[in-house]
Amino acid sequence: MTRKSKSVAGPPTLLVDSEVVRRIRQHARSCSKTEVCGVLVGQDREGVVEVEASITGLNADEAGAHVTFTQDTWEHIYKVKDKEYPDHRIVGWYHSHPGFGVFLSDHDTFIHKNFFSSPGQVAWVFDPHSDEEGCFGWVGGRIERLSHIAVVDLRGGERAEESGKPEPFPSSVNSESIRESRKAIDSSGSSNHSSLQRLVVNFFSHLAVLLLGFLLAWFIFPRVVVMQIPVDPQTGQPVSDSAADSNEREPADEATEKSRDGASAQRPSKTEENGTKGDNAKPK
Repeated sequence: MTRKSKSVAGPPTLLVDSEVVRRIRQHARSCSKTEVCGVLVGQDREGVVEVEASITGLNADEAGAHVTFTQDTWEHIYKVKDKEYPDHRIVGWYHSHPGFGVFLSDHDTFIHKNFFSSPGQVAWVFDPHSDEEGCFGWVGGRIERLSHIAVVDLRGGERAEESGKPEPFPSSVNSESIRESRKAIDSSGSSNHSSLQRLVVNFFSHLAVLLLGFLLAWFIFPRVVVMQIPVDPQTGQPVSDSAADSNEREPADEATEKSRDGASAQRPSKTEENGTKGDNAKPK
């Protein structure tokens, strides 16, 4: 790829197809943090360089501040050129400078001198951050920024009725957008309805599980029955049923005996009655 540089009297005039410029910008903007590269394909006539197409430099060694054409990159470039542009030649290369302006670094100058040393080969530089772009070429054996650059439309001259493209109708676009909007509204409504339905089903499912668990616990697990146990007020110890009955009967027996004692005390004995009668029978 190395050629000896040939000096020319003045700077060449560069004619670049607008489609090539668009593709270069698109490629550079796809990688806004690293440099990308490719080659320019066209014709090199006396003092005029025409760029008609570009080939992306795949498998290049891309970095933030430099880019390098690898062997795989060149194999891809020549494969595409031989297939799609057999009658054209490589008239230069392009690469991006993401965020640091339009110029040729020492690494870029090395690439241009060793791989694009023909007087009709140029170097296009584009900064995707500032949209600044420029082109460098051989002028008197030196690499300088070119001032005669023209972006042309190679499809210029076509008659409008021969394009073969139908006229776009805004009404169809509007109706299509309306249909899409209606579909979006319907889908959102159905999704909200389904969400509410799922919420109700989940609620009643959990409620049924809780009720079932409560019923199983009621029939399976033992239940505690609280019974009232009498307690002795003097000792504070629980009293059995027999003892409680005896305690209840004892006061009753005592009361019965007391009532009997009182009755016997009030009733006079037979001896006293007889004595009383005898005394009453004596003459006074």
